[in-house]
Amino acid sequence: MSTSPVRRAAVLGSPIAHSLSPALHNAAYTALGLAGWHYDRYEVDEAGLAGFVAGLGPEWAGLSLTMPLKRVLLDVADHVAPGAAAIGAGNTLVFEGTGATAHNTDVTGIARSLRAAGAGGGRAVVLGAGGTAQAAVAALHDMEVDAVDVLVRDAGRASALRGTAERLGTEVTVHAVLTDPPAAARLLEGADAVVSTLPAGAADALAGARWRPGTVLLDAVYAPWPTVVAGGAAAAGARIVSGLEMLLQQAIAQVELMTGRTGPEAAMREALDAAVLARS
Repeated sequence: MSTSPVRRAAVLGSPIAHSLSPALHNAAYTALGLAGWHYDRYEVDEAGLAGFVAGLGPEWAGLSLTMPLKRVLLDVADHVAPGAAAIGAGNTLVFEGTGATAHNTDVTGIARSLRAAGAGGGRAVVLGAGGTAQAAVAALHDMEVDAVDVLVRDAGRASALRGTAERLGTEVTVHAVLTDPPAAARLLEGADAVVSTLPAGAADALAGARWRPGTVLLDAVYAPWPTVVAGGAAAAGARIVSGLEMLLQQAIAQVELMTGRTGPEAAMREALDAAVLARS
């Protein structure tokens, strides 16, 4: 009688108890018939990452990394995929015969989410300049949008994002306007896609902007939901994508990297919906 090979994966971070990743990945393994696969969560900080990775056995297929490990991940990887290198951060470590490779599936998750909602070329706006904003710039570059405006509070804190754009060979225009909501709102007018990477409540003042019907707004926040800005944009006819969709799509990409199989979107979406409902 044959048995399925034991394969392991996990999400690491600190704090990590809130992570929805185990529900998503374990649902994928069940749907794919990977009976020997299991996905856990571990509390690991920056100082402990290298030791954790060094202690893993050959049964490990990969790791998902969340805060505060996304940048230090590149230091423990044997290889770094181009997207992660451009951003200077990753969220996935895949163990292969040639060593451990760092990837950034946040880029894939954002691009897939925007495309599914109908976003394509045209002008895009990114709110914020942190790690998720850098992933958004990379996703928009992959989507070949015509122009990217980045709205921030302090242009001096956008140096990492500018570096990402330079490494990608793409142009972005940074506007220090988030402390001036009317000026920020004017830059949203006519945008084909908007990606907000701001924390909950930080974009509330933009809810009343003149949103163009059909604009796609991806708001990286998913709790509480809907955000004030998502509600305002939806009322004006914008198409809204929540942070949960981005979470789902990046997890599907992780499953594909770790298993070599097409991610079972329907099963993972059902598991995500159930996990969110259980917390409400």
